[in-house]
Amino acid sequence: MCGRTRCTLRSDDVPRACHRSDTPTRALHMDRYRPAYNVSPGSNMPVVRREDASDNGGYVLHCMKWGLIPSFTKKTEKPDHYKMFNARSESIDEKASFRRLLPKSRCLVAVEGFYEWKKDGSKKQPYYIHFKDGRPLVFAALYDSWQYSEGETLYTFTIVTTSSSSALQWLHDRMPVILGSKESTDTWLSSSGSSFKSVMKPYEESDLVWYPVTPAMGKSSFDGPECIKQIQVKAEGNTSISMFFSKKGAERKDTKPEQKLSCHESVKTEPTEDLIEGAKTDEVDNDLKFSGSSHSKNASMLPIKREYETFSADSKPALACHDQISSTPAKKKEKTKSADDKQPTLFSFFGKK
Repeated sequence: MCGRTRCTLRSDDVPRACHRSDTPTRALHMDRYRPAYNVSPGSNMPVVRREDASDNGGYVLHCMKWGLIPSFTKKTEKPDHYKMFNARSESIDEKASFRRLLPKSRCLVAVEGFYEWKKDGSKKQPYYIHFKDGRPLVFAALYDSWQYSEGETLYTFTIVTTSSSSALQWLHDRMPVILGSKESTDTWLSSSGSSFKSVMKPYEESDLVWYPVTPAMGKSSFDGPECIKQIQVKAEGNTSISMFFSKKGAERKDTKPEQKLSCHESVKTEPTEDLIEGAKTDEVDNDLKFSGSSHSKNASMLPIKREYETFSADSKPALACHDQISSTPAKKKEKTKSADDKQPTLFSFFGKK
């Protein structure tokens, strides 16, 4: 498919781009032509066609509207240029709108490049496609004339499309028929019979290149050199599910520190939770063992408790949140001291007797 092009060529450059510089060419309605970087159906574009009296070998540089309006369209009908701005080469000789134009109404359209959109879910990224050396592209096209209610004759054209080349299949399944040589343009314009069908094929040469451009040019009102300015796009491969989990992970990282800060008011108090849990676990183990071993375990725990008390003394906000937890080591310490005090009293009692 081809629905947007860039055509900023000067009027006298168009016949040269179509390899018609060595033959007489007259201009018709070229005052309507407005060069633009973002050309859409309904716009006036320069077209090269043969003279109606084809025997003289002359050509016409004719400004026509893009988007075919068949000659059999009712005079009172409002023209819709988006309805037939492309013609599929595979069925071009089957539809009445195109079939009757093939013998004598073939023409050439010269542009610097065209745009195509890559679909990614609900998003569409436009790409600008052009020749590497900057020379114009020449499209195969068909034209027709239509007289509407006011009596004026309107000339319109449609661009012929074919299946996409192997290099562009990742972007779109259709592309315009590109005539890359003088021989192919001669065949399309002047050949008789059905030999012109030989040029309706994908352009497979490697000199056709592309790059991403701003999505803003999706609006037909957006115009200017910014339309063809190359941009950087994010690397592909991020699926919606991976993006979902990455967002969830970011939310956890953002919310977890906030909960700690609201309670502790200092990040320094975080290690105390692990220390307290370790102290609780040791207490449970000590209760299940013999009293002799519990005494030795308590002795080994004392440095840890002292470190905890020293650490918690430096962080007063932590004590406000862990008053109940911090009181547990103090009670344990008091019990240990009371046990040590009773042992000498008991021995002294037996000594007196």
